[in-house]
Amino acid sequence: MHAAAHFSLAVYDSDMTASLPPLVLTTVLLLVAYLLGSVSGSLVLGRMRGVDIRMLGSGNAGGTNAMRTQGWKFALGVALIDVGKGMLATWFAQRWAPLGAPLSVTTHGYLAAGLAVVGHVWPLWHGFRGGKGAATLIGGLLVLWPWSLPLLLLVWGSVLVTTGYVGLSTVLAMASLPLWAWWSDAGPNRMWFAIAAALFIAFTHRSNLQRLRNGSESRFARARLLYRLHRRDQQ
Repeated sequence: MHAAAHFSLAVYDSDMTASLPPLVLTTVLLLVAYLLGSVSGSLVLGRMRGVDIRMLGSGNAGGTNAMRTQGWKFALGVALIDVGKGMLATWFAQRWAPLGAPLSVTTHGYLAAGLAVVGHVWPLWHGFRGGKGAATLIGGLLVLWPWSLPLLLLVWGSVLVTTGYVGLSTVLAMASLPLWAWWSDAGPNRMWFAIAAALFIAFTHRSNLQRLRNGSESRFARARLLYRLHRRDQQ
């Protein structure tokens, strides 16, 4: 019975998507990706707690501000939602992308991942004031390009333990993405996505970079392991 129901649902889904013109289906899938991205983890969980995280700390509706103002458990929930929606939007677009359309299935995935990130930064459901998009981008990469994540984490972690700046770590990690795409002989879709992602994350972190240049950027002091070890050796 369960197998029959699953088969019927699959046939229904196939018939439903096949009945839509490719351009209409592509538009629907990309709109869904943006709307999924507009579900902000910190703002949804914040409402359940009775707080608006945009009124606290740095005012950003992202994971770093969530951890600083609400604790690591809250931040973990935020990360799971924000990464998960990037994965879901990307998978959904690839799963139901129209075959034989001008845009390939893979292109649908990259566009959906990008629009989910745009939705996170400018969320429809939250007055177009969201986070900076890194976690949602990671969710898209988990579906599209999972082998890039170890390099991103290596760069991010190395910069963080050296400097203590989360924003700088994120920007430099994403800046390494086009280099990784070039080194691995990625195709045009992946290369353009990597370049766009690096530039977009630098744009959303422009206030962090400005504060860094002014010397007013907050450090995550406990993450500066190399600095702490150096000081310990000098004592």
